[in-house]
Amino acid sequence: MERTEVQTNYKWRTGDVFASDEAWEEAFSALESSLDLAKYRGMLNTAENILAYFKAEEEYTIKFLKVYLYAFLKHDEDVRESKYASYLGKVMSLNMRLAAETSFSTPELTALSDETLKGFLQDERFKDYDYMLGRLIARKKYVLSEKEERLLALTGEAMEVPHDVFEMLDNAELDLPAMEYEGKEVKLSHGLYSVIMSGKDRAKRKEAYEKYYAAYRKVLGTLAAAYAGNVKADIFFKEARGFESCIQRAMFDEDVDRSVYDNLVACVDKGTPLMHRYMETRKKAMGLDEMYMYDIYPSLVEDAELKFTYEEAWELVLKGLSPLGEEYISLLKQGRDEGWIDVCETEGKKGGAYSIGIYGNHPFVLLNYQKTTHDVFTIAHEMGHSLHSYYSNKNQPFVKSDYTIFVAEVASTVNEVLLLKYLLKTTEDKKLKKYLLNYFMDMVRTTLFRQTQFAEFEEKAHALAESGEPLNKDNLSALYLDLNRKYYGPAVVHDDNIAIEWARIPHFYRSFYVYKYATGITAAICIANKILKEGEKAVKEYKKFLSGGCSADPVSLLKIAGADLTREETFASAMAEFKDALEQFNSLA
Repeated sequence: MERTEVQTNYKWRTGDVFASDEAWEEAFSALESSLDLAKYRGMLNTAENILAYFKAEEEYTIKFLKVYLYAFLKHDEDVRESKYASYLGKVMSLNMRLAAETSFSTPELTALSDETLKGFLQDERFKDYDYMLGRLIARKKYVLSEKEERLLALTGEAMEVPHDVFEMLDNAELDLPAMEYEGKEVKLSHGLYSVIMSGKDRAKRKEAYEKYYAAYRKVLGTLAAAYAGNVKADIFFKEARGFESCIQRAMFDEDVDRSVYDNLVACVDKGTPLMHRYMETRKKAMGLDEMYMYDIYPSLVEDAELKFTYEEAWELVLKGLSPLGEEYISLLKQGRDEGWIDVCETEGKKGGAYSIGIYGNHPFVLLNYQKTTHDVFTIAHEMGHSLHSYYSNKNQPFVKSDYTIFVAEVASTVNEVLLLKYLLKTTEDKKLKKYLLNYFMDMVRTTLFRQTQFAEFEEKAHALAESGEPLNKDNLSALYLDLNRKYYGPAVVHDDNIAIEWARIPHFYRSFYVYKYATGITAAICIANKILKEGEKAVKEYKKFLSGGCSADPVSLLKIAGADLTREETFASAMAEFKDALEQFNSLA
């Protein structure tokens, strides 16, 4: 389908950002020529000058984000369109200029005494900047001189080379072979591989699995070098700033205490016997003598998928999220009806789904809606992101409006859990109930267990490199295979193919990102249960979290909503939900 064939009410309204390309070009040109924040260099030594700089940078950044948003959206409508690729390229170049031009500010501010900076915290004029200033004080010992900070800023593009190499190889130059599928000879792709892995045909899954990893094995040395380069970049920044470890640096940057990570890994480790039981259940349900990793993806319940039109899916989502109250439901309807969402899959359109929320604009959601259970849940998921952005942008000043990556998946997953629990409660169909329980168990498997497995791999790989041991395809594969055995247990055959799965994971090039998916689903399960149990009181507390932006550290914000990630009990409650779903599933057998 071409974009011109899609009804207007199924397209997002980019005109809400800029009325036309010409308006964007005029705004970008004005922005490009007005970048003069460097004039404040050497002046950040009085309250008045600092406030003036903060306001000027804020005003410029808000305008910058607006031109970025338009270019981003237009590019994703059709990635083949060179005009919008050029727009996006121009914006990213300007972003590099902006980073370099403002690199003086942190060194100058951290050169001020703690007494001076703490004095600003008592000044009413700085109330919007209190959290930022508190973080600045904490960061002082890791900040370098102005010249050194500028050099670090200029390394940005060079340090992205390992990621760029992976992306080029994985998306363009990986020699994936042809295979027969649905009566046709087709070239295997990442998307088709995922489809086949979820399919009923075991022989086809085995064939795809072996051919897919054979292609990676041919370039495994190159991918190991790329990943090792990514780890070396992390070590460089760790050493340059004086952190004890790469993981300490990553968690410090998001103001998250290491105990949260340690709690996650410890509690998931305790929960691995539950994963082993689930694998045994899967093996038995599929009637297998030997179960391989290519057997863990198909649904255990056939022909129970939800197949709804987009409108029908929305009605279900609204019912499922009704515990969040009338205001929340009203905002969902506003997003659906007022041009927030781009619904249909079209030629050249960016694949997948996402939500983007930029200060000063309503959120935007990209979908590629199909009549599947996954896509029904995707509506709830992406609108969770959108309303998180909406509440934070509405209730916080710009400097505090952008919530951190650490909490980014919480609101979206709360919506998914609420929708799932609504469906489980209201369905009388035993087959559908088993399907939904299986869906939930796989959600926990992929988001809590699998992402923690990834996090452990990252931590151990970085620790090896930090101790001076070179990373290569052999020790990375051995490390990954050991972890796969730990997480999936004896019911699964752990072969040489799964040992190299690390080589195809793009998130490893955003180091220490994946554990946040696991903490996110843990917090979401806890919050959703609290909402269903306590009603309006819990919803009110949850909205305080949604409205919090980055006004405090993310762990404290989650505590407001009732999810304390410093306590093992929070993680244990998520494991209890997984156990309960497994027992319900087995009782319905």
